[in-house]
Amino acid sequence: MAYVSVKGGERAISNAHAWLNESRRGDAAVPELGVDQIREQLSLAVDRVMMEGSCYDPDLAALAIKQARGDVTEAIFLLRAYRTTLSRFGASEPIETVKMAVSRRVSAAFKDIPGGQILGPTFDYTHRLIDFGLSDEKTVPSAPQADNPVPDHVPAIASVFAHEALLEPPSEDADDTTDPYDLTRQPMAFPAGRDQRLQALARGDEGFLLSLAYASQRGWGNTHPLCGEIRMGEVAVEFTPEELGFPIEVGEITVTECQMISNFEGSAESPPQFTRGYGLTFGHNERKAMSMAIVDRALRHAEVGETAVHAVQDEEFVLYHSDNVEASGFVQHLKLPHYVDFQAELQFVRRLKKEWEEARQQANNSEYAEAAE
Repeated sequence: MAYVSVKGGERAISNAHAWLNESRRGDAAVPELGVDQIREQLSLAVDRVMMEGSCYDPDLAALAIKQARGDVTEAIFLLRAYRTTLSRFGASEPIETVKMAVSRRVSAAFKDIPGGQILGPTFDYTHRLIDFGLSDEKTVPSAPQADNPVPDHVPAIASVFAHEALLEPPSEDADDTTDPYDLTRQPMAFPAGRDQRLQALARGDEGFLLSLAYASQRGWGNTHPLCGEIRMGEVAVEFTPEELGFPIEVGEITVTECQMISNFEGSAESPPQFTRGYGLTFGHNERKAMSMAIVDRALRHAEVGETAVHAVQDEEFVLYHSDNVEASGFVQHLKLPHYVDFQAELQFVRRLKKEWEEARQQANNSEYAEAAE
């Protein structure tokens, strides 16, 4: 049987695009889904697309989700591609999460954490049962007002340990004046600094990081931490224009921050204390922030004198393979034409098979000759 290349052309591709548009729209008798509906009612998907797409714009993320037919990874790819066309005027000042206008803040480690527990909007205490009432159009009642207003500034977890110095201090490069590593403009490099690692984890695929965090908790990473604090809310973004020389507030964004704490028995250089794993994401994205914090702590093994023996502690393995756009492209390119590659491999396998058959025939002939003697 002969294998020949399949011929295609612009007409076939154009028709595929038209069919895709028709499939994306679905039944024309059903009202079209608006970008504003996606932004407001599928906000967690929007937050994930913004985070892994490295672009904080809820409207663009919602539009990308609509264009991608709900395929979050494809939407992330679309948003990243658009992001590369935007002009960059500079870098913002580091956000101060301790000044966050908190709408959710919980700690699994401290019952009476300073500032209090603020449950906020969460699935944590809901029954995982399908609510068939959501299929009907109805007005959703407003959430009740809190008896006590949330403080303007909720203390960070470091304040809990301040009097005993039981939490490791910020890393030495925390106040470094040099510009942080920028993965959107610089290729991956190893060994990676923590700024590069955290940026890669923030852009990394949530499912991949979740699986690594789960593996680490089960013993394949030497990290089974406690959730010291999760907080979600609004933070100010400041930018320092060259012509002014001082920072001005340009807007507010919603972020989720997570600090995981793990006990550390100490070393010759460091006393016994709790070590940190850190996660920060756009929007309300707790599962990603927690996974990021657990993996971050696992990748910090060298800083605390631990020996790396598991995949989640290998920064090249984790950082190279966490990017969903890179991973998706590398896997999905296999469905594009590889006709020349296949013909070469086909000839190679045919030759190997012929050599194998000749060797087997020769062996059979030798066995027959020996038996005849």
